[in-house]
Amino acid sequence: MAVITISRQFGAGGKTLGAMISEKLHYRSLDDQIIQEIARHAKVSKKTVISMERTAGGTISRIISSLLSRNYMDRLTGEARGYMDEEIYIQTLYDVMFKLASEKNVILTGRGGQYILENFEDAFHILLIANEQDRIDFMQKHYNLTATKARAAVMSGENRRTNLYRKFDKKDYNDPIHYHLVLNMSRIPFEKAVDLVCNLVKG
Repeated sequence: MAVITISRQFGAGGKTLGAMISEKLHYRSLDDQIIQEIARHAKVSKKTVISMERTAGGTISRIISSLLSRNYMDRLTGEARGYMDEEIYIQTLYDVMFKLASEKNVILTGRGGQYILENFEDAFHILLIANEQDRIDFMQKHYNLTATKARAAVMSGENRRTNLYRKFDKKDYNDPIHYHLVLNMSRIPFEKAVDLVCNLVKG
C-alpha cells in the first residue's frame, strides 16, 4: 500500500500517466476528489477552487486577498458560505492532501504533493519532464488544440506551476533530489514509464 505523487512540467503527460498507473495498480487517481475535498473543507464551490488554482499567485487574487479580510467576507457571505484566498487554499490543500494520502493506494497529481508529503510514509514522488516542443505536441494530440493554443497552454501551465510553488516558498521543484524517480517523457514511452513506476512501488 503506497501513495504516488506525480509532478510534471506542464504538457509532459502527468494525468495520462497517472490514469495508466491507476489502471495497472488498481490505485485511485484523485485529481477531481482533491478539488471536491478542498471545496468541502473551505465551504466554497468547486468552481471557486478551480478558479483559485488557475489564478494562484496572479495579480487579481493578490489584490483581492490584500483588500478583503476574512472577517469582512464572513460578515458579507454568512457562516453557511465560505471564503477562499491563497493562504486558505494552501492550508486547506495541506489538510486535504494528508487526509487523502492516509487512505493509501492513491495517486495525487500536481499541487505540490512532493513537498506536502515529503516525509509521508510509503510515499513515492515522481517527476515528469519533456522537451518544450514535445509538450506542445502532446497538448495538440490529446486536447485537440492548434499549435498556437497548445504552446499558449504549456506556457500558461508552467506559469501557474511556478506561482503555486512560490506559495510554498520553493523554487527548486525540478531538482531531482525531491523525487524517487525522474522520467524524461521525450525519451521514454508511456508504457515503459508505467512499468518503471509500478516496479518502484512494488519493489
